[in-house]
Amino acid sequence: MKIRFFLLFILAGVISIQAQDIPGRESPLKIGANYRIYPSKVNQTEVFLVKSPIDQNVLFAACNTLTFVPFFISEGIYRTTDGGASWQGNDTCTGDPIAFHRGDPGITIDKNGTFLLTRLGQSPFVGLYSHYSLDQGRTWSAQKVVSTDDLERAALTTDANHASQHFGRSYAAWVKFANPFPVMFAFTDNGAQTWSTPKQVNNPSSRSAGGDLAVGPNGEVYACWAGVTDVSPFKEIMVGFASSANGGADWHVTENAFAVNGITGVLAGKNNIRVNGLPVMAVDTTSGPRKGWIYIVSGQKDLAPAGNDPDIILYRSTDGGVTWSAGIRVNQDPKNNGKTQYFPNIHIDKFGAVNVIFYDDRTTTNDSTGVFLARSTDGGNTWKEYELSDHHFRPAPIGGLGQGYQGDVIDLTSTDSTMWTVWMDNSSGTYQIWTAPVAFANINGIGESASASRPALMQNYPNPFMASTTIGYRLSAPGFVSLKIFDVLGNEVAEPVRQTMAPGYHEAEFKRADQHAGSGIYFYRLTLDDRVETRRMISLE
Repeated sequence: MKIRFFLLFILAGVISIQAQDIPGRESPLKIGANYRIYPSKVNQTEVFLVKSPIDQNVLFAACNTLTFVPFFISEGIYRTTDGGASWQGNDTCTGDPIAFHRGDPGITIDKNGTFLLTRLGQSPFVGLYSHYSLDQGRTWSAQKVVSTDDLERAALTTDANHASQHFGRSYAAWVKFANPFPVMFAFTDNGAQTWSTPKQVNNPSSRSAGGDLAVGPNGEVYACWAGVTDVSPFKEIMVGFASSANGGADWHVTENAFAVNGITGVLAGKNNIRVNGLPVMAVDTTSGPRKGWIYIVSGQKDLAPAGNDPDIILYRSTDGGVTWSAGIRVNQDPKNNGKTQYFPNIHIDKFGAVNVIFYDDRTTTNDSTGVFLARSTDGGNTWKEYELSDHHFRPAPIGGLGQGYQGDVIDLTSTDSTMWTVWMDNSSGTYQIWTAPVAFANINGIGESASASRPALMQNYPNPFMASTTIGYRLSAPGFVSLKIFDVLGNEVAEPVRQTMAPGYHEAEFKRADQHAGSGIYFYRLTLDDRVETRRMISLE
């Protein structure tokens, strides 16, 4: 079976913001021109977006792709390797066996830059399967078995923390469609060539639904899911949470971390599209004051602080998920105003700011919707909002995929300079992936001009060290780089790097024996042209 695809390179500029007036409220700021990252005639829904942990210019997006004549479901694969200036891709993941893909992708990029994708399989390949790509999504491996259970779409993430004992491990979690409908978990340490035996995380009294994964600043693994009633319409009534301090070998589980009232069902005013309030999660892994805080957002109604129409509600934990805050209403329009917010996703950027994207119809009629970004720089206490979409669309179900289906995932991530947002929109006549990249310099008064070309110097690992240690650094601009090592008296010990280098992530090794250096405190200094950063490290006998 062959499908023809269309390729378009899109030149993306950093967009500006103008104010929009909404009487009686602080006006959301309106974002400039939107565009499609990969225009085609194929339905693109449920879009995911991740960035490379080793190259800020590499972004990987994936989605469900669907055609009816002939009927075909797969996973769209789209990438940019130049920071969003152009996008390339394919509306089908080409990993064998192509004819037995069933969509519902989960994606990540691991420490080596390998693209990983999980998806569901068609009979006789029922279950969860993975593919990997060593060339940034151009070609894909044959399928690898993760699980042969009947299951829900898997969440996928990777541990990109150099200091973690499981650095580079990638994790998958999903809900198994068999009593008691538990959350299941597996991992790979070799770029999805093989997977661990699936492990059951929880033992719910009714059933679990959805599920999300995140990795903490020290390599902690966190999972969350919706606890739902065991009869139709399977109402979401609580959020469950689990944490693992040893890479998923053992889990501490709380089946009812906090109560919710998810918006499970259909939105009558929007052509009866099917919706849910399934929780999604992000962790602050910056070195800022809220390092380690965990945030979960959900779509809810009729449970304070949500009103009697769907709202976006956030919860946060400052102690690793042991306790959780009361709900915080993210959308800032008047409560109970008949407007609808749904399908949130969440991301923590390099500033430690909390960013939530969601559909929102407050600036249009109830049969249509736009897309908003809410941003908090104080851990969720206060919010500033931006209207991302420069046009509205009328949601409509895609026939043949169950009652009201139009996809239920939109996403966002960020590079050092830009917030990248993606969503699905049928204004072209077919559901397509749209984006609105936003420069940090333009949102929330955070100036980026002074820091745009500043190098990012990482903590060496291991630290303390004995024979040798590795120093990582990220360049957001090309230039002449010097990396020097000094002892505690300020004497230069070594200069592992002295050359002109390209943007991206780099590493240098310091071997103590090569420099006849002893134990003690050392300092390493990275200079990019006239910009300097310094850190301390400890050498032991």
